[in-house]
Amino acid sequence: MSGHTLPPYALHRRKVMAKLLEDRNDLLVLTGLGASAWDLASLSNSPLDFPLWGAMGGAAMFGLGLALSQPARRVVVFTGDGEMLMALGALSTIAVAAPRNLSLVVFDNELYGETGAQATHTGFGVDLAGVALACGFLNAVTLTEEGQIAALRNDLHTHQGPLMAVVKVAHTPDPMTLPPRDGTFLKNRMRAALLGPEAILE
Repeated sequence: MSGHTLPPYALHRRKVMAKLLEDRNDLLVLTGLGASAWDLASLSNSPLDFPLWGAMGGAAMFGLGLALSQPARRVVVFTGDGEMLMALGALSTIAVAAPRNLSLVVFDNELYGETGAQATHTGFGVDLAGVALACGFLNAVTLTEEGQIAALRNDLHTHQGPLMAVVKVAHTPDPMTLPPRDGTFLKNRMRAALLGPEAILE
């Protein structure tokens, strides 16, 4: 598609995630595939982390399932604009389910960073926060400035959701830090952390 230029945003994706995860306590954290998973792996190796390696578009619905099954815990999903665009229907399902403990943080650099930095639709005016509001989210915002991040961090722990925050970020070549790739290990690690070792399923 023509007419797209690289976005001028100054926020650095990995630094924003690090700020949002400061003093995270018992926050459950899921990521979409690609950059958000590498970012989480560079910052944390907690049993309360679940990075997705595949199933592009599945992160938001995975987060919904976890939020519904663990209503006393706060759940945050970190993903990118490309993955969220592949799962717009998830926003309507999340809004109807109305989990009060679920937050989606979409790092939007307006590019498909994992496949060659092709432009995504957000670079042509598609407003992901606006879509979430239209679906019925109680709170959906777009952030572009460093000074807005501290308030978002607080919201992850206190808001009555569902919440979506689209964070406009620069396209940065961050070092790739790979999380564990064994899905059974990741599943069992989180189940044990949430339900005790007797909940581990082989």
